[in-house]
This record gives sequence, C-alpha cells and structure tokens, in this order.
Amino acid sequence: QVQLVESGGGSVQTGGSLRLSCVASGRTATVIRYAIGWFRQAPGKEREFVATTAWNGGNTYLAYYADSVKGRFTIFRDNAKNSVNLQMNSLKPEDTAVYYCAATPTYGQLASQYDYWGQGTQVTVAS
Repeated sequence: QVQLVESGGGSVQTGGSLRLSCVASGRTATVIRYAIGWFRQAPGKEREFVATTAWNGGNTYLAYYADSVKGRFTIFRDNAKNSVNLQMNSLKPEDTAVYYCAATPTYGQLASQYDYWGQGTQVTVAS
C-alpha cells in the first residue's frame, strides 16, 4: 500500500502562486519508481489530468503536463523527502478545483490508470 498526503492548497488572487506538496509513505523503497502526479476536479466536472512525473531510471524523471497548465505549472520530485511538488504560477480562476495527488506503478495520464490517491486539497483562485 502507498499512502499519499497533500498539503499547500489555499486561496489566491488571479496571477498568484501556490505550491502543492504530496508526501508518499508505505512502499517507499519502490515508490521512487512510481509515476506520481496531480489531477484536479472542479465542481460539476470530471477529474482531469494536470501533471505527472514518470521514472526514467536512476534518479531521473520525465515530466508531463496538460496543455492548460504548460508554462505555468512545474512538477518536481524530492526523493529524499518522498515528496512530489507542484509549483503553480500565474494562476487563473479556471484553475480553481480540488487537487489530488495520485500514484501508479506504471504510467498514464488517465485517472483510471492510478491506483493510489490522496484526500485532495482545495485551490481557489479569485478573479
């Protein structure tokens, strides 16, 4: 089992920044090879992919982003802390959602491909 705990959500004005953090516990010896990413869900909408990191061997990872956040969000991992962070800049009202951290031993950009989920953290961007 892998447990994921998110933190860092909050409320900001348009153009502001927030950093989300996801700490993984459980199979820490193998979770470094898991793809860990972020999804979000706005009220009345389906959960959508935001960004993910895929293991590329050794201590390197590839990062993938949804088109809607490219150039504004950065995902990065800190294996020493078993964490995956999402730096969100130039936030827009349409970024308002509950953000979820998710992990999978494989890879993907679909929510159905992820086996482990955090409880979610609210991000609200005021116009």
